[in-house]
Amino acid sequence: MDRIIGQPKTSFDGRFRIRLLPLLVAGAASLAAPRLASAQFSLIPMDESQADHLRAYGVAYWALLSPRNWVVEWVLNYRSGSFIVYNESEVQRQCILEGVTVQPLSAGDRDAILREIETSNMELVTLEKAPKVAVYVPPNHEPWDDAVTLALEYSNIPYAKIWDPDVLSDRILEFDWVHLHHEDFTGQYGKFYRTFRNAPWYRERVRISKETAREAGYDTVAAHKRAVAVHLANYVSQGGFLFAMCSACDSLDIALAAEDIDIIMPQIDETPMTPGAQEKLRFENCLAFENFTLFPDPFRYEFSDIDCGPTDGSPPLYRNKWFTLINFSPKHDPVPSMLNQCHVDEIAEFRGQSSAFRKNLLKDDVQILAEFKGEGAVKYLHRNFGEGTLTYFGGHDPEDYEHQDGETATDLSLHKNSPGFRLILNNILFPAAKKRQRET
Repeated sequence: MDRIIGQPKTSFDGRFRIRLLPLLVAGAASLAAPRLASAQFSLIPMDESQADHLRAYGVAYWALLSPRNWVVEWVLNYRSGSFIVYNESEVQRQCILEGVTVQPLSAGDRDAILREIETSNMELVTLEKAPKVAVYVPPNHEPWDDAVTLALEYSNIPYAKIWDPDVLSDRILEFDWVHLHHEDFTGQYGKFYRTFRNAPWYRERVRISKETAREAGYDTVAAHKRAVAVHLANYVSQGGFLFAMCSACDSLDIALAAEDIDIIMPQIDETPMTPGAQEKLRFENCLAFENFTLFPDPFRYEFSDIDCGPTDGSPPLYRNKWFTLINFSPKHDPVPSMLNQCHVDEIAEFRGQSSAFRKNLLKDDVQILAEFKGEGAVKYLHRNFGEGTLTYFGGHDPEDYEHQDGETATDLSLHKNSPGFRLILNNILFPAAKKRQRET
């Protein structure tokens, strides 16, 4: 069987070189590199004054792609996570083109910001290069049916599409950052059996999945999908940045735990379920969760009790609520601070097949980024694993409370300042932070 490579790490390991500002002994001018002494800069504010938060990330990414090697600085907690770009006129033209608020910034103005950083709960992170981005999506994927794809296309950040063959062949290793579409890695076809088992689209999904598994050399869809899950875990272990939303979060860990056992009822896969499957789960294989209970009933929509859904017929814990972002210190916790940069502290709930995660089922070293206070429900989490990291964000679409199949696309031009979509884009820039040179 495929196995997971590497062991999880439990703390920030210095993969990113965060520029910790020195004490101002020789004055502010000493903080600027000599080649920038007479430079002019552009400030892209990310507070309430920003006209289009989402495309501001696209401008930062565009600057990192520039052949002129422009430096982009992400000023954590300064005006809600603003950007400073070491160029004035061209960056400002690009911002105007994209509808992004931008301000000219002199060297003296930048020095004043550096002095404020030194004495405040702020930090400056230098972004090195634009990460190579991929989205894991099925061939028949509609671009409006995935929040990350919507965010990338609206903000004009280029990305590649990858699917199971790219993962199993390790082509995935070409990418710095990978997002998982709301996929079912357990081989249960999304657990839509109860409602849609006779629907033509469901039958076609079953047919294609079985055919794809056979072509890949696997006897069952579950075995095929588990192999994909193991390769995804290996991608993280070897230094990849994995971001997942909705059912990809919990179904990935369930598939990893189901080593050498069948956790699926025969109504779905036509093979007998392993007796005592629950007791044979290997939680040590999982990326974020442990000690969860499976829901194998084919007439039940939930995969397990990881999701804070109505497991006993009661309403979800998170209904009509707001989740709260955890406030980190950028100087001491730069990574979660990057992931949580936002112009608001609380965000309205949005649902999905997996909407929020039970706090008591998280592995001990998982970092909680956002939660429903007092509810035992976590919306947004992060963890180091091997040489890489994973970030899970519950729910389907931050601007669609309860997305339905076939529903019209969310128009992000109507949600330019969406805090939920901002969190997604934080994750895309996160791998751009400069890496510290490793000791040899």
